[in-house]
Amino acid sequence: MAEPVGEVKKFRNPGFGRRKAVPHPKGRQLDPQAQDEVRTLIGDGSHDHDLLIEYLHLIQDEYGHLSARHMQALAAEMRLSQTEVYEVASFYAHFDLVLEDDTPPPPVTIRVCDSLSCEMAGAQEILKNLPDAAGGDVRVIRAPCMGRCDCAPVAEVGHKHFTKTTVDELAAAAKAGDTHPDLPDYQTLDAYQADGGYALLNACLNGDKTVEQIIETLEGAGLRGLGGAGFPTGKKWKFVRMEEGPRLMAVNGDEGEPGTIKDLHYLSQKPHQFLEGMLIGAWAVEAEAVYVYIRDEYPTVIKLLKAEIAAVEAAGLAKHTKIHLRRGAGAYICGEESAMIESIEGKRGLPRHRPPFVAQKGIFDRPTLVNNVESLYWVPEIVNKGADWFASHGANGRKGLRSYSVSGRVKEPGVKLAPAGVTIRELIDDYCGGMLDGHDLKAYLPGGASGGILPASMDDIPLDFDTLQPFGCFIGSAAVMVLSDKDSVRDAAFNVMKFFEDESCGQCTPCRVGTEKAVKLMAKEKWDLDLLEELCQAMADASICGLGQAAPNPIRSLIKYFPEEVPG
Repeated sequence: MAEPVGEVKKFRNPGFGRRKAVPHPKGRQLDPQAQDEVRTLIGDGSHDHDLLIEYLHLIQDEYGHLSARHMQALAAEMRLSQTEVYEVASFYAHFDLVLEDDTPPPPVTIRVCDSLSCEMAGAQEILKNLPDAAGGDVRVIRAPCMGRCDCAPVAEVGHKHFTKTTVDELAAAAKAGDTHPDLPDYQTLDAYQADGGYALLNACLNGDKTVEQIIETLEGAGLRGLGGAGFPTGKKWKFVRMEEGPRLMAVNGDEGEPGTIKDLHYLSQKPHQFLEGMLIGAWAVEAEAVYVYIRDEYPTVIKLLKAEIAAVEAAGLAKHTKIHLRRGAGAYICGEESAMIESIEGKRGLPRHRPPFVAQKGIFDRPTLVNNVESLYWVPEIVNKGADWFASHGANGRKGLRSYSVSGRVKEPGVKLAPAGVTIRELIDDYCGGMLDGHDLKAYLPGGASGGILPASMDDIPLDFDTLQPFGCFIGSAAVMVLSDKDSVRDAAFNVMKFFEDESCGQCTPCRVGTEKAVKLMAKEKWDLDLLEELCQAMADASICGLGQAAPNPIRSLIKYFPEEVPG
């Protein structure tokens, strides 16, 4: 029989409407002690998302690892999901995650660099013998380039670097707890101002200099981005100024390219020349805030910049902007500007698709000026001395100065300030004291791991922007790595390809799978050249960012210029 229209059907289930009692709340429960510990470390405040990586560093530094209970407590304090915290913490190499019943790492970690310059200087022997020498309470792991290629082999005990190091030295440092960095002897604020420093910034802030005058000088000097891309600095400032505010600024201090040491060199000697150039850039584009991103492998730089930025602010030199120092966490991909911006925002360092470009939508989707450390370092000197001073330098038809980071088989490696356009022979003979005794030039990498490899017979090419592309190479950040007749070019190419495999962020298939497949193909006794070329083309054409696009360069260089070393 049909129910009467409008009558409410009554359910006679005696359990209907009752809720079963739950003996305890569902899910992982917050540990009150972990909450108190995290609160003590991060303090009071809004705890915005962009501070996530900074807070993870605080926990890692304090406890030597990131436990599940601390990450859960941090998620609760920041009002984030545990997944958001975990995905960021697990992305970066310098965070040690200890979940559930995992065993925490030993109290001391020694990272031994095994990138090309250190590999040539005996890194594998150190990695082989150090664990026994250091003892059971020390963890020894391989690590990528630490930015000290001129004094290889290099290792980091805790947060302290040891250069031209030995197994005995590292083992002794670990046992003695010698893990904290010592500050270098650098130019302080008072010393810089005594030499006339910040006079130009004050002239800008007081209206004695106009933005147009500064940009015109930079364009006349031909200053270009010195982080690798080489985009004209003045033109970049113009583009950002054209975008509607509010605007921001980011400084790319994540020089993770194997062979590159120049930013560390300048920041460790004259940080205020860089800071003045940065503050002039912020003034020029009216940036409300500047985010200075420094790689975690530079603990001394981070320490000194904290002190000197505080001094600059106390002196009233940064009233027009707010300076934020951000610490990387061990990810080469964050040298790519959009990946760096993602990291600044407290996320995984995954490169963005473009357009839009970061000058239009960068940090927090605001127009953002991104400059390399060295580019900003030159701004005060170029403006004070004039565009003609900088442009008057140059060799072999090129203009300007270049900071060449030279490592490998030369007598005097290091940062060499030389005229743009010097050849490899001129650089080695006139600036590096020649090749090591008993070594003859065999090959060189003109632009670090991704810049390709050229033979000694091609020693007359000017080393500068736009001169190396016809030969399948590029200058990049001018990281010049020198190989001799005692070295295997095949081994060098294999070393840098393993680096790319390790450092691929994994976002796009051509790079993630391509670098891994390339390493496997290069390890074979006989190379499948057709398959390798097909793989190289796929990576170059379809990768999202420059890592995957440039990763094939060492393979192609080896096949083209050193066929005698290709297994076949």
